[in-house]
Amino acid sequence: MGYALLLFDEIPHPNVISWNLMISGYNQSSQYENSWKVFCKMHSSGFEPNQFTYGSVLSSCAAIRALKCGKQVYSLVVKNGFFSNGYVRTGMIDLFAKSCFLKEALKVFQDVPCENVVCWNAIISAAVKNKENWVALDLFHQMITGNLLPNGFTISSILTACTALRELEMGRGVHGWFIKCGVEEDVFVGTAIVDLYAKCGDIDEAVKKFSRLKIRNVVSWTAIISGFVQKEDSIYALQFFKEMRTSGVEINNYTITSVVTACAKAAMVKEAAQIHSWILKSGFSSEPTVMDSLINMYSKIGEITLSELLFGEIGSAKNVGTWAVMISGFAQNQRSGRTTELFQRMFQEGLRPDAFCSSSVLSIVDCLRSGTQIHCYIFKAGLVSDVSVGSALSTMYSKCGSLEEAYEVFDEIQGKDEVSWTSMIAGFSEHGFAGQAFQLLQEMMHEEIRPDQKTLSAILTACCAVQSLRKGKEVHGYAIRVGVGREILVGSTLVTMYSKCKSLVSARRVLELMPQKEHISFSSLISGYAQNGFDEDALLLFHEMLVAGLEIDSFTVSSLLGMSANLSNSSLGMQLHTQIVKSGLSSDLSVVSSLVTMYSKCGSIDASRKVFDQIEKPDMITLTAMIVGYAQHGKGMEALKVYELMKEKGIKPDSVTFVGVLSACSHNGLVEEGYFHLNSMTRDYGIEPGPRHYACMVDLLGRSGRLKDAKFFIDNMPIKPDSLVWGTLLAACKIHGDVELGRVAAKRVLELEACDAGAYVSLSNIFADVGQWEEVLNIRNLMNVAGVNKEPGWSSM
Repeated sequence: MGYALLLFDEIPHPNVISWNLMISGYNQSSQYENSWKVFCKMHSSGFEPNQFTYGSVLSSCAAIRALKCGKQVYSLVVKNGFFSNGYVRTGMIDLFAKSCFLKEALKVFQDVPCENVVCWNAIISAAVKNKENWVALDLFHQMITGNLLPNGFTISSILTACTALRELEMGRGVHGWFIKCGVEEDVFVGTAIVDLYAKCGDIDEAVKKFSRLKIRNVVSWTAIISGFVQKEDSIYALQFFKEMRTSGVEINNYTITSVVTACAKAAMVKEAAQIHSWILKSGFSSEPTVMDSLINMYSKIGEITLSELLFGEIGSAKNVGTWAVMISGFAQNQRSGRTTELFQRMFQEGLRPDAFCSSSVLSIVDCLRSGTQIHCYIFKAGLVSDVSVGSALSTMYSKCGSLEEAYEVFDEIQGKDEVSWTSMIAGFSEHGFAGQAFQLLQEMMHEEIRPDQKTLSAILTACCAVQSLRKGKEVHGYAIRVGVGREILVGSTLVTMYSKCKSLVSARRVLELMPQKEHISFSSLISGYAQNGFDEDALLLFHEMLVAGLEIDSFTVSSLLGMSANLSNSSLGMQLHTQIVKSGLSSDLSVVSSLVTMYSKCGSIDASRKVFDQIEKPDMITLTAMIVGYAQHGKGMEALKVYELMKEKGIKPDSVTFVGVLSACSHNGLVEEGYFHLNSMTRDYGIEPGPRHYACMVDLLGRSGRLKDAKFFIDNMPIKPDSLVWGTLLAACKIHGDVELGRVAAKRVLELEACDAGAYVSLSNIFADVGQWEEVLNIRNLMNVAGVNKEPGWSSM
């Protein structure tokens, strides 16, 4: 262009053609600023541009996003009467499209009726680039109804729109239409067809179309590889990549990032290392997008240390995208400390965290104070309107229990997508606000946003919370209608919902219909069987789970251990203990707590203590299980020693812990200690005593023979005594033969529970012990009149 300019300057009388040659020459050399300067010089020299001049200079303005300059040019276009020229209008449409002003582009297009295919292609392409895919499809419909024949460029743009919308059937229709009309299929159309089928999930059809392509370029190869990655079929993705390398087609960054994503699985560690080596040999290690994908790959396979090493080596101190990937990696690996530390370092390096960084760090925040500070930054940085950030903020507040703030953030999100709706619905569901969750789902569907699998799973959780079988069935019906009823996420939540609602036959049917079963579904149904007394079904399903080679989680074995404890079946519990050790769950505190409780309820407190002693860092639940176990076995002093251990470790007890402590005091006759611990509940821990705690104190006083003190204690309780409290006093009266107080206690029990056979029998026994047989007969008659029957005793021996 330097030589061209010298020659141009020597022309004594340049004409429009020579000016146009200079402008288009600079465009071809990507020197768009010089193109604009030549146009300005041409205009100031008094030359009248023609349609080619205007088209070329508008192209240069579009390339450098010079919207203001482009508008000035278009003013001259309108003034000089070139606004109906298709070439000029195409340039202006392209400028508005690249500047994200689709409405203005549509206005330029609609100003004058157009029969120019290039112009139609420009506006359709503009709509697709601005993610207004339905607008693009509507324009395409107008085009073909106007008897204008699209070309390959039109078809590839429309297929891209169908792909973005995941409208496979519509894409098939477009594909069939252009074959019927005899439009010649070029490499771009063929690639768009492959991409359509691959991204819409029909990978078999995508492979067929790919195999029929006469020319396979880097885009078509990348499309088919990405399709397999999307289907999580890493083996075939790598196989096609191998074939691509053999074919000699040039490989670009998009191909490599797709292949790296295929290797981002725990089972693909070897392949991940191999692809990294290939990237280093092939010279792609200088590409930021490729290195970012490697950092992400290592974080997803659990090698976060290698991710951090790569991050340090590439030294991209000013690349916000790389920082975002590293922060996301830490967040995915639950490294909350390193996540927040790196987020803070960005400010020290003079970087402004973007929406992705902010969303990632919010995902691990569980402290309201930290979350509020990040919210302040997001507000100041102007990121609050970003949908992903708004969703992450709403989720953070939900997680911290601040549902009011969560909803306020959600309500302010502009252009809510299914992620933001699902996030808020899940927040309401998880915190027990099922009604609000259902209401929000109705609003979501009113906005014509279709719930996805995660949304349906969240609303099914709400159905579980209120045990609404009817609503659960309605959601199930909708899931079947939209074709996701058998998907893993929805299917497993359906099994949980039916199990919680005690519809175990339906739960089993859903499980059996799932094409791909996973451990969560089995665990939910096993728990349902165990909690509803279907012990044999629970064990058979557990056996089926083991045979299928599925992962056994803590929830499954805890349910079965609870069942063993209720059955007092130590043999079954010991077999489960063996399976727990084999499965590597012996360090899981929830499992260990269940083991402690199981051995205790089966009468083996020594085995409970042996399991407890193997725990390196017992938590509140395991310590409480041990305290309650000792108390139930009458080993009060041992229980209180464990409680002292709990206090030494600085672990805060809960209300269940104090039931065990007070019960231990009762079994050892420690009256003063009992009063001390009862007062300690509110004084030291802010726990208000409940009926069970007061019943323990009545039992303590009753066992010590202090029945009047027990009656005085009941009369002065801050809460109204229930049948448990009066029943405890009645039992003490039976032991010590106090007829009159027993009569009072029995009367109060029967006032609260008229059909309590135990109260009648206890009072009858008190009278029998002191020889008042007439009273015994009166009580028997009262039982017959009230229709109360004593349940006969039974023995498992």
